[in-house]
Amino acid sequence: MLRIVLVRPGQTEYDFQGRIRSRLAVPLTEEGSRQASEMVKELRELDFKAIYCGPCQACAQTAEAFAKSLGMKVRQMDSLANLNAGLWQGKLITEVKQNQPTVYRLWQENPEAVCPPQGETLGEVRLRVQNALDKIWKKHQKGDGNVIVVAPEPLASIIRSEILQTEFGDLWEAERRCGWWELIQYEKNAVVSKV
Repeated sequence: MLRIVLVRPGQTEYDFQGRIRSRLAVPLTEEGSRQASEMVKELRELDFKAIYCGPCQACAQTAEAFAKSLGMKVRQMDSLANLNAGLWQGKLITEVKQNQPTVYRLWQENPEAVCPPQGETLGEVRLRVQNALDKIWKKHQKGDGNVIVVAPEPLASIIRSEILQTEFGDLWEAERRCGWWELIQYEKNAVVSKV
């Protein structure tokens, strides 16, 4: 069974400020670099087959910390790009809550019913995630192994939801998560579990 270590990149200034990063190129803060180093230390004893990440700067920096320690190359996948938050990109989460309270609440309760202005729907993101997971599965389906997937929030929550077939949870809250990881067993077309 393939095991995916789903890594949220270390903290950026946008995470610290409570801003919606979306696809903006925002580097890790000093704290974010420290978090990436800590995660590398925690996971360095596992045998990894590959490291995948999306195109965002914080993901690339976090993935490179793993690659350097493990002597591996990072495989960047455009299909692991974060949700396109459109006009919400760069805004404070509190701004959206204050200026669009109905949409904010709907994004908490039923995010699939909301499309950020000039952004993409969760349905579109889910298709990209399924495509990425299919490619990873095809590459690593012959036997057990561990792969690292570095993905920012809310994309990481969507990946987790697709693998475990669970709800997304509060994506506004997820937007603030950074610098942590979880190990998920992945069996295509089968019931899987969080380890």
